Amino acid sequence: MTVENGSAERNPLLRRSTSPSVSDGSGQDGERDISTLRGACIVGFVGFLIFLQATNISILTTTQSAIAADLDAFEKASWFTSAYLIAMSSIAPLMGRLSQVFSPRLCMSFSTLFITIGTAITATAMSFEHFIVGRVVTGAGGGGIFIVASIMAIQMTSPKRRGLYMGLANTGMTVGVSLGAVIAGALEPKVGWKPLFGIQAPLSLLCGIGLLLSIPSSHTSKNAKYIGLSIRDKLVRIDYSGALLLTTTIILFLLGLSGPKILPTPLILSALSLPVFILNEIYVAKDPVIPVSVLRSRSTLLTCLASVGFMMARWGILFYTPVYALAVRGWAPAVAGSILLPTNAGFASGGLLAGVFHIKRTGSFYMHSLIAMALFPLTMVVLAFITTATTPWGLYVVMVFLNGLVTGAATNYALVHLLHLTLPEVHPIVISLLATFRGFAGSFGSAIGGGYFVRVLQQSLRDGFAEAGLKHRGDLIRRLLGSPALVGKLEGTERAVAVGAYEDALKALFLGAVVLSTIVAVVQAFTGWKEPVEKEEQRLASEEVEGEEELVAGA
Repeated sequence: MTVENGSAERNPLLRRSTSPSVSDGSGQDGERDISTLRGACIVGFVGFLIFLQATNISILTTTQSAIAADLDAFEKASWFTSAYLIAMSSIAPLMGRLSQVFSPRLCMSFSTLFITIGTAITATAMSFEHFIVGRVVTGAGGGGIFIVASIMAIQMTSPKRRGLYMGLANTGMTVGVSLGAVIAGALEPKVGWKPLFGIQAPLSLLCGIGLLLSIPSSHTSKNAKYIGLSIRDKLVRIDYSGALLLTTTIILFLLGLSGPKILPTPLILSALSLPVFILNEIYVAKDPVIPVSVLRSRSTLLTCLASVGFMMARWGILFYTPVYALAVRGWAPAVAGSILLPTNAGFASGGLLAGVFHIKRTGSFYMHSLIAMALFPLTMVVLAFITTATTPWGLYVVMVFLNGLVTGAATNYALVHLLHLTLPEVHPIVISLLATFRGFAGSFGSAIGGGYFVRVLQQSLRDGFAEAGLKHRGDLIRRLLGSPALVGKLEGTERAVAVGAYEDALKALFLGAVVLSTIVAVVQAFTGWKEPVEKEEQRLASEEVEGEEELVAGA
């Protein structure tokens, strides 16, 4: 059984796919077969691009201190990650529609081109502003990689192997997050931070060219509305006003949250532009960026909200366990990133185990997603109380592994359950929205969670130094807020105060994640488990037609 193409979406009686399958190399109805070698190249190039995208996030955890010192941007260090995530999140919701209008093949190629240009700019940065421009361009390219890869996994594989390929995509992401921090921490003291970004430019370009050659040119849009249209006709049909309004809304919203302080003006402007965008999609746009049916879907909205909250809590682990290793454990930057290995190994294992052994069908995965999300806050409670300098290392490894395990399973289950709750023709749009909200989690985590962490840390440092009788430590506090690696260079009472302050801030952050993830599990419970009526009717019609075909074949 293969995935439905655009014709099937238009006509519920046509349920058989003409889309080739990477999993078995078969193609039907004149589609070019994908050989084992070609399929392996596609999986390899996509996996490596996802890996590079993930390293663009995690590389900052162990190089932030060096970059901040080199660019004299200690107080602006939070923008290193925020600039990338804002650009990524603003582009992400457009990728689903662009993949339908053009093709995943072309969208992936353009995304890699942006990453190539962005990493080259970043690697040549001589100032904070120059560096941020590079991060923005790189984020714009990164916004399409994982989304288009997910769309390809749905369109080019059978439901039986869909979970496997989604698990592999998550594995590529988590390996990048883990190894990016480790490799960067090991190499930065020897070669500096600029080559770590510069090497990504040629690698991304090679992957983009490889995918352009590996993916058959026949693998174009699977939406019947765009099949056979010229490039000019496709460009005319794009909802430019909706794309501009949506992008503006997201950028303003994230700008308001991503600085050291919450900025009310961008938040107010984003609140004003959001209803304008919705009205544009309903009454003005002939071919909306986000279809009205998706905007009105309760299950889609609740799943997206649950995902952003869930991943916000998860980002607390990804962003701040290396900080724990640097500031509390006193590890060198070259070693601190290795603390992400067990939690990301758990994430990859959870996604793959769910995909390989369980997600082999279409249908509801309501209870599975709910149980996985409910287990997450339990692991966070334990981590909140063991993130100290005296905790046995083995216990900490086990807990961060379990945290990653339930996260990987929950992420995979939530996606396939959302596909069950929505119509096939809007799946690319739904995937884009879900990825966008998950992208919000990084910005929210660095803005809300990061702001909370910094406030607790700052107050604890002030109180600790005051109680120890150490006055005039304002400059030291400022540098400690942006450079956790500085703790290891302190001695005596100053170091004891700094370690205790970081312990207090990490505990407060993780307990906040417990509250948030508990609320998220409740939100996920209200997504429902029944497929849309239209989808059920299409399925019944498909089964009826297939039954008639079998009778005819038998006769």
